[in-house]
Amino acid sequence: MIWFKKDLKLEDIHYLRGSNMAEHIGLEFTELGPDFLKARIPVDHRTNQPYGILHGGASCVLAETLGSIGSAMVIDTERFICVGLEINANHIRSVSEGHVTGTATPIHLGRSTHVWDIKLHNDQAQLICISRLTVAILPKK
Repeated sequence: MIWFKKDLKLEDIHYLRGSNMAEHIGLEFTELGPDFLKARIPVDHRTNQPYGILHGGASCVLAETLGSIGSAMVIDTERFICVGLEINANHIRSVSEGHVTGTATPIHLGRSTHVWDIKLHNDQAQLICISRLTVAILPKK
């Protein structure tokens, strides 16, 4: 188990999606495992580009939200904060309807940085995007 609070439950993180980008695009957390976090977003008017397919930026928002929240659940938030440092995304396949589900798993959980692997799949379980997020862990001031 990688989480700072060993009794962490999915409902403990739902508040983190309110009044921010995650809420705006309809993100919902769907699963929390011992070393992964999953969430999904709808493919609709909030997340599409003009061609009617999922906007690459929406994929990045899903990926960065998953990795950042994952890092926040790994650290002692009384002493530290975490912020995205770098994100990359390879868009493999387009999607025009349904939902996109992301799964974030850590590659590295260090003292000053975390690196997350985030894979996004469509409703048919086809890979649509692979992303890697580096998060900086900073002392609270």
